[in-house]
Amino acid sequence: MDQFDLTVTDIQAETALIRAIKLARPRGEPLPSWDAGAHVKVRLPDGDERSYSLINTSLDPAATTRPHAYRLGVRLEQPSQGGSKFMHALRVGDVLSVATPRNNFPLEPSSKPIVLLAGGIGVTPVLSMAAALRAGGRPYRFIYAGRSRDQIAFLSESETLCGERLTIHTDDASGIFDVKGLMASLTDNEPLYLCGPKPMIDAAIQSAKDLHWAGGRLRFEIFATVAPLAGDQAFEVVLNNSGKTLLIPPDKTILSVLIEAGEDPLHDCQRGDCGICQVSVIEGTPDHRDYILTDAEKAAGKVMQICVSRSKSPRLVLDL
Repeated sequence: MDQFDLTVTDIQAETALIRAIKLARPRGEPLPSWDAGAHVKVRLPDGDERSYSLINTSLDPAATTRPHAYRLGVRLEQPSQGGSKFMHALRVGDVLSVATPRNNFPLEPSSKPIVLLAGGIGVTPVLSMAAALRAGGRPYRFIYAGRSRDQIAFLSESETLCGERLTIHTDDASGIFDVKGLMASLTDNEPLYLCGPKPMIDAAIQSAKDLHWAGGRLRFEIFATVAPLAGDQAFEVVLNNSGKTLLIPPDKTILSVLIEAGEDPLHDCQRGDCGICQVSVIEGTPDHRDYILTDAEKAAGKVMQICVSRSKSPRLVLDL
């Protein structure tokens, strides 16, 4: 993935915890194009990377086909694992190493009206989708849920862009947003695009199963970092091609240990929702924690996502 340096040209406080950060080339040269739902990876000082969705609210096609700046929305996580803390410490003039945009959450062609649902900082890719749909004359509605109105980022832009297509929901006024209720109300096979916190994603996935939604009707991207679960144990991973054996401790992922060992596995999101790091399992029983595989695929245990999933057996042999 190509990396290039961009300069921070503007920073705006959207809420107490969310900043909008604009990046551009030093002389304003055009940047690689992107489509709604895309993200960039920003390299941190320790060499690690974090993914941030690109924001666009302009109806001008050149804003994404020939952009002169990238705009990100970053929420300060508490506690931060390093990424959001670094991004919130940036100042105008600072230089970042950024990767070419990638898109694991694209808008798909559909004859049905599109329903967009954003939770918290999940608004960033969804807002770009709203702009793309409006620019293309495609019918949609946009539901934006947050804890309170003062935590709703990009509110004025959302209202200007979407008008009556926008519904704002705040938990303090109306209670936790009823994801299943929304999904049950969609009776014409309308696609639902969702980005938000893990509990919202989990509720939508379970609701899609309960409501017998067809595969692909629910599309989502999750903003959550991998965290160990209580009871996680160390296990061994054997790379079948080289015979190398690696120990995966409870607090690290297979992917991170592979990278530390000098391997170069394909990967992107590191959240278990893009499928790029999927590998075949030759021996052992995976502990699946991804959002990609079907229940049948998980039960079969033939493939796994090494960015989040672990092992139920003491040893895994992977086709790597």
